[in-house]
Amino acid sequence: MKKIVIFGGGSGLSQILKGLKLFPVNITAVVSVSDDGRSTGRLRQEMNIPAVGDITKVMVSMANINEDMTKLMNYRFTKSKSLGNHSVKNLLLTALLDIKGNFASSLPIMEDILDIKNGKVLPLTEDSVHIIGITENGNQIVGEEQITASEEKIVRIIYDKPVTVNEKVFKAVNEADLIIFSSGSLHTSIIPHLVCEDLTEAIVKSKAKKMYLCNLFTQPGETDDFKVSDHVNMLEQYLGEGTIDLVVANSKTMSSALVEKYSVEEQKNPVVLDKDVLEEKGIYVISDKLYKIDEGVYRHDSLKTAYLIFSYLMEGKK
Repeated sequence: MKKIVIFGGGSGLSQILKGLKLFPVNITAVVSVSDDGRSTGRLRQEMNIPAVGDITKVMVSMANINEDMTKLMNYRFTKSKSLGNHSVKNLLLTALLDIKGNFASSLPIMEDILDIKNGKVLPLTEDSVHIIGITENGNQIVGEEQITASEEKIVRIIYDKPVTVNEKVFKAVNEADLIIFSSGSLHTSIIPHLVCEDLTEAIVKSKAKKMYLCNLFTQPGETDDFKVSDHVNMLEQYLGEGTIDLVVANSKTMSSALVEKYSVEEQKNPVVLDKDVLEEKGIYVISDKLYKIDEGVYRHDSLKTAYLIFSYLMEGKK
């Protein structure tokens, strides 16, 4: 069975895993643990633990559980002041961390509870770390939540202290047939993996092809006016030029009242696929209509996107 390693964090990674788990591949999802907002941020402060929110979201997306169990895991205690809007899945993993002491001992139990069958979820590190965004003016914006809200342009991401990367991540990278950088925030979901130089070196040396699954929309203050090639260029600032071998991107024009709403209310616009620029860089492009509207939100069509990834993995370039 082919092995995929996919790097990301939160919603973008979760969405694609919903599709990938349906195909006969072995998946290792590597998740950043620097989130410090909302429920996760409060649990970090109270329990002195790495971020659990993105990991639990990714694990539920890979789970083989019924609808009621999914609703239970995602349930938030919105009516309770003492439980502070925490979700069941976050409290469950926090309890396991308190009992077992680390992710390595806790996550296998979560995998059993959620019946994860064709892969595993790994935290990037066991360390409780925060990311720092360096702005154009040299200012330091500390923490994922503040970076996301910053009006200053972020030009570089670093950590607040040295990071020890999970050894299992290196093993997965060395054995991978395909390495994917998921859709999601470049600054807070993808790049936190790539500022770890020893991991970046292992990724570059890996025999696996390196794929980028591009975002559907730009992100205000982060990727304004970015085309697909601009996203690749940002990744390669950390990975090195020529590291990305192929890109999966949406090629269908988006035109709807929701697109207009995104633009006016959130300053987000569809990412333009500049295929000619990518091909000039020697990057193989896989493109199609990759979006759907789900509960009033544009998302990747997880099944179709996963099918295109699986087809490339099994058949190569067409």
